[in-house]
This record gives sequence, C-alpha cells and structure tokens, in this order.
Amino acid sequence: MSRPAETGSAGTTPSLREMAVVFLKLGTFGYGGPAAHVAMMEQEVAVNRRWLSRERLLDLIGATNLIPGPNSTELAMHCGHEKAGWPGLVVAGGCFMLPAVASTTILAAAYESYGHVPAAESFLYGVKPAILSIILSVTLALARKGVKTVELAVAGVATLAACLLGANEIVALFAAGFYGMTSRAVKDRYRPSAFVPFIFPGDGHMVDALIFWSFLKIGSIPFGSGYVLFAYLEAELVTPGLLSRQVLMDAVAVGQITPGPVLSAATFVGWQMGGVWGAVLATAGIFLPSFLFVALLNPLVTVLRRSTMMSAFLDFINVGSVAVLLSVCIDFGRESLFDWRTMAIAVLGFAVSLLFRRLNAAYVVVGGGGLGWLLRLV
Repeated sequence: MSRPAETGSAGTTPSLREMAVVFLKLGTFGYGGPAAHVAMMEQEVAVNRRWLSRERLLDLIGATNLIPGPNSTELAMHCGHEKAGWPGLVVAGGCFMLPAVASTTILAAAYESYGHVPAAESFLYGVKPAILSIILSVTLALARKGVKTVELAVAGVATLAACLLGANEIVALFAAGFYGMTSRAVKDRYRPSAFVPFIFPGDGHMVDALIFWSFLKIGSIPFGSGYVLFAYLEAELVTPGLLSRQVLMDAVAVGQITPGPVLSAATFVGWQMGGVWGAVLATAGIFLPSFLFVALLNPLVTVLRRSTMMSAFLDFINVGSVAVLLSVCIDFGRESLFDWRTMAIAVLGFAVSLLFRRLNAAYVVVGGGGLGWLLRLV
C-alpha cells in the first residue's frame, strides 16, 4: 500500500486529548537525549500517525536550531502548534515535559533527605567523575560539529580564555555571537544593524524573585546543547555563592537518569534553593521562554533560515557554547577528580561515551555511581 505524498503540513488532525496521550507517552519513555527524542517523535508523529509529513517535520527540526531552549521539547511544541495553534503548543509541550518534571521533583525531595548520608555519598563519589566524562564527550562532539573554520576556532579559544579569566559566561557567549554577526556583515558588505541585547533586572532581596529571574534568563539563551544549562547555572548561581557546585553536579546526574529534557534539572535546583515553590518557579522560568519563542517565531522560520547574519550568529554562539562547556569541565574536574579512583571512573566513562555513542547517558551515570561505591570499599 503506497503512502501519500509527503509534502506540506497537511495530515490527520488529532484531538487535544489524543495529542496529550501521545506526548505524555513520548515524555515518559524519552530517554537517550534530544536525538533519541526527535527520532521517537518522527516515528510517532510522521510515520505512525501521519499528523505531519516528514518534509514538514524536518522544517520544524531546523526551526528549533534557530531559537534557544531544549530542542526536543520545542519540537514537541512546534508539532502541537502546527495542528492546534496555541492550545496544541501548550498541550504537546506540557505533556512532554511533565514526566521529567514529576520524576525530578520526587528525586529532589528524596535528595533533600538522603543526599548527604554515607550510603548516598558513596554513590555520588562515582557519579561526579561520570558526569564529567559525559559533559566532556558532549563537548568534543559539539566541537567537531561547530568548529567549521579557523575564525570559529579562534573565537572559541577566545571565549574559553575569557571564561577562565573570570568573565561572565553569558556575556562571553553573546560577545562571540555578535562578533560573528558583525564579521559576516562586513564580509558581505552589508551595513550592520543595531542589535540591543535584552537586559534582565536582578533582584537580590527576595529568594523567589531571584529563582524565577535567574531561570528565566537561563531559559532564554541556551543554544547548542542542553548541557550548556549547567554552565549558565554555574555563572548565575554557583559563582555568586547561591548554590554549591556539588548540588549542581548532582542536578546533572538527576537530569541524566530521568526521562525527557535535561532542562528538567532546573526543577531539582529550584527545590534545593526554595523547596516546592522554588521548584515551581525554576521550572516555570526555564521553560516559559521556549513556549514564547515557538509561538512568536514560528511564522518567521523561513526568513531566519535564509538570513546569512543569523546563520553567522548561530555558528559563533554554538562555538561559544563549546568553549563555555569546556570551562565548566575544567571547574568540575577540579572538584571531582581528586584520587586515582575518580580519575579512573572519569577515563572509563569518557571512553564508554565515545565508543558507544547511542548508549543512554543514564547508564554511564549509574555505572559510575556503582563503580564508585565498589572502589571505596577497596
């Protein structure tokens, strides 16, 4: 039986209830990172249910790379928006996020009670170097993809140097992006447009406002990989002394062993900072920009994809993201690698991550924790 031509966005129109069930299922079994999530959505949405053509789905996948935020979550939002507008966007995105947020909330509550008892400490002893190995392998993969020219390589090195010398990671990242836009404008003999970055106000008086604004800022800028989230958290919360690096690294682990988008780790961090209400505010802040970006920028996707200046901005932002991640690896390494056992776990985890790229990172995390527990008995 032949398939219908796969052109345009026409297809079966689901009800909001059916859409909720499908994306809730995808979120529940969404292990393996964004690539796995996208593959699952392609199979479910384009092949099994034919809500969208493969051609249109590819357009939407490309659109997610043009805006900050978690790509797979934004793809779910795009799919919902295509079929049912704003209600579909909210239902698809919300249901895809829900399993990750719920499981992270449970772990955050448990961590508050058991995160520092001896048994948990033995497990976390091996988790930290395992997390370091995962982030390092992701950084290497992103570098291979992002460093396309000598100019991009130089920009990446400059961004890394700035971060290591104490510059704010977010400022360094956007400096790279705007340099890329200016450079492309000069090369193309265009007159550079005026770009005014959005400045978010700070609030040092109320913890709740601080949590929300911090995560709203962070949710507005993560290009390249969800792992960049942790670099921004370090700049925004760890460096000023509002959060310990240990809690941040444990949040990375939680983000790996729960399904769905890694940005749900924000729920964990929010809980540690402000309990239940802190978790709610952090979750709302980190995901709200994605809902807005998808809804507002969807009509401009075609225009943005054809813009040489936006393309340059994204190229340099991605290279800057690699540099920021590498600076985080250096900081994490200083705290997590302190004896031969932790070094061995990190090397083994890095090797496994490189050799078995399709392996769910959760296995590396759990394996590192178990190995750490065993090695501490030696």
